[in-house]
Amino acid sequence: MSTASREMVAEMEKMSIEQLKAVKEQSDMEVGLLQDSVNNIRTAATRLEKASAALQDLSLHPQGKKMLVPLTSSLYVSGTLDDADKVLIDVGTGYFIEKTMHDGRDYCERKINLLKSNYDELIDIAGKKKNVADEVGLVLQTRLRQMARSS
Repeated sequence: MSTASREMVAEMEKMSIEQLKAVKEQSDMEVGLLQDSVNNIRTAATRLEKASAALQDLSLHPQGKKMLVPLTSSLYVSGTLDDADKVLIDVGTGYFIEKTMHDGRDYCERKINLLKSNYDELIDIAGKKKNVADEVGLVLQTRLRQMARSS
């Protein structure tokens, strides 16, 4: 056990059972929120990877090629490829930017790298929060056993 961990356990042992329950509940809630954020980042990174692959695939098609264009995840309309070198990039909240195919792929790659960096940081933070929640749980269980024995 590290020095910081020992100090944290020493502080927790000074808390009342109600305080320990509140800290445990708060820690568990934070871990849950961090896990939700990790899942959201993973989903966004997957979408961007699919978009980057779609851009690569689109660049291989000749001008005038007939294809299905997705309007939503389940609704497609037929269309004709006009200019494969220009794409619209959805940058969020209904805003689109026209970019070249190369710039579009570069944008996707930068966003993927940013999300992966954030993902790694969140995994680290969630692990630390989980350790705190586990420590609080152990101290709480010990205190509850001691109370049961003394009753």
